[in-house]
Amino acid sequence: MSEDHAGQPKAFPVSWDQFHRDARALAWRLSGQGEWSAIVCITRGGLVPAAIVARELGIRVIETVGVASYHEYKEQGSLQVLKPVDPEIIKLGEGGGSQVLIIDDLVDTGATARVVREMLPKAHFATVYAKPKGRPLVDTFVTEVSQDTWIYFPWDMGLTFQPPINQGAFG
Repeated sequence: MSEDHAGQPKAFPVSWDQFHRDARALAWRLSGQGEWSAIVCITRGGLVPAAIVARELGIRVIETVGVASYHEYKEQGSLQVLKPVDPEIIKLGEGGGSQVLIIDDLVDTGATARVVREMLPKAHFATVYAKPKGRPLVDTFVTEVSQDTWIYFPWDMGLTFQPPINQGAFG
């Protein structure tokens, strides 16, 4: 990960309020784009935005796919499918998941997205945040951030003092 001029990694902290607004913006962008029968959320990061999108779009069927790619929170390692998609979900639409929304919090390098796209080649892939390397793999996203920025999601943070920007807190 790149560091800024003060030797600190670039950081993008996201509050619960901001994440909720961004996830609702994702639902707004998705509304009217298709007849969605189900959501497949990529665990764990996709759980929260999937719940918000499901509520906003009136989708009642939520499936999970478990893919682990981050180890020790900051280091991306090899991919491991922990839980595949239920075969009944893959059959929705004309096969290949054409009536399915895939939801995740972030597409980074695109490695996880490629694995899930292979499972559901006709599904619509949507993320709240996208980095340049992974952006071509998603159909809809809300905010693009630079590849060398680490997003701190609200479920990964506690309430602590945040140093001012001029002290190198942000890139």
